[in-house]
Formats: sequence, C-alpha cells, structure tokens
Amino acid sequence: MTLRSDHVAGAAFVAFGILIIALSGDLPFGQLSMPGSGFMPRILAVLTIVFGLALILRASESAPLEQTSWSDVPHAVRVTLITSISIALYTVLGFMLTMGLMMSALLLFAEREKPLYAVGYSAAVVLVTYFSFEYILKTPLPESPFTF
Repeated sequence: MTLRSDHVAGAAFVAFGILIIALSGDLPFGQLSMPGSGFMPRILAVLTIVFGLALILRASESAPLEQTSWSDVPHAVRVTLITSISIALYTVLGFMLTMGLMMSALLLFAEREKPLYAVGYSAAVVLVTYFSFEYILKTPLPESPFTF
C-alpha cells in the first residue's frame, strides 16, 4: 500500500480529535436540553475524528506522500506562529487589541497584503465581531487592561 498525503492528514485529524476528547474529559457533558461546557468540545472532536476517518478512507484519490510539495511550509509556520502568540496574549491584552493585531499581522506578514487594506479590514472585522458578541449575543469578551 502506498502512503498518501490524505492518510497522514486523516490520521492527524483522528489523533487531534482523540486528544481533545482526552483533554475535555473532566468537563461536564450535560444533557441535550441543558448542555454542559464539555458538550461542544466533544461533539467537535467526534466530528473531527469522523471526517479524519473519511479522509483516510478516500485517500486513494490523493497524491502519494513522496510527491507532496512542501513549498508552503514557511507560510504555514508564519500563520501558526502569529496565531500561537495571539492565543498567549488573548486574556492579557483583551479581545479587540489581540484580534486586531492578529488579523493585521496575518494579512501583512502571512498574506502580504497592503498595510492600509490589512489594518482597515482587520478593524472592521474586529468591530463587527465585538459588537455582535457584546450587544447582540450578550456574551462578554476579555477586555484590555487599557479599558477597551
């Protein structure tokens, strides 16, 4: 059997789903009528496992692993690094500042967009998201130490 790129990707999704189930095991699942905090992580993890298995089963349609181009690795590393830094700063700097900086950095350094476009687009998305969560959904988001 030839190892294909979808075999590896599917196995990674299955492993990630199992890891999420293991890490969210102490969260209460609740019931369908009143879900607990572990409800959504487990459902998403199960779906991740199911789709990973589907990817593995359909892997014969993908290219063999040795023919996979790794030219996009630097882009993936930039995206992962920017996102990881944002996760670390999220509760420290708050939603608006962290997400604005993250989106701007992704658009500027990972996607190579023009600075004015990147900052404007990031500000618009962050403001719409903030007002949607705060006022429409009435879900508080972490605030900045600078009170915004």
